[in-house]
Amino acid sequence: MGERDTLLRVAVGTYAGHRADEAPRAFVLGTRRITVAEELDRWLDPEHRYFKVRGDDGDVYIVRCNVRSDARELTLVSAGGRGPRLPSI
Repeated sequence: MGERDTLLRVAVGTYAGHRADEAPRAFVLGTRRITVAEELDRWLDPEHRYFKVRGDDGDVYIVRCNVRSDARELTLVSAGGRGPRLPSI
């Protein structure tokens, strides 16, 4: 399975615009709008910014932002302590 098979591109709203280094406020997953209730962590590498957040649905998400293309992708979802799962849309 390649990297493209495990990522899901999402539309993300940020605090002050849409740059990759700005924390997400909300994102759309399928037909659901999920508001970020809490930012749990953030880290970076040379090509990406990562944000670990808790959504208003109680699930934990990792949003990856490509600094060159500004594309936002969902890399992991952990649903209510049941462990990681792929998002269903």
